[in-house]
Amino acid sequence: MDNILKVQYDHFYRAPKNMPEARRIEANHRLLIQRLSKRNRKLVLQIMDGKDLICSDVSLDIFIRGFRLAWQISNQIQNFDGRSDCSQRAEPDARFVFSKEVSK
Repeated sequence: MDNILKVQYDHFYRAPKNMPEARRIEANHRLLIQRLSKRNRKLVLQIMDGKDLICSDVSLDIFIRGFRLAWQISNQIQNFDGRSDCSQRAEPDARFVFSKEVSK
């Protein structure tokens, strides 16, 4: 299922453009590269690539977790029987869903 969600993420996610933070990071990166030796430039590039990979992985993880939460909420709404006494059904389901998520 994660592969399907990854395809959806790749299709729908668009990175924000013209973010001031990104421009500032890029400008500082260029200044730093100009002042460093070739060996140290390579190290800085490895650090930047690692940071970008972490950000990408975190973004995908948040998308997948959000989708799963929406799916669970949708299923609970569809299975809601309209009883006024919520303690008979909603509470045990909520603990079960939560315990499943914690164990992953």
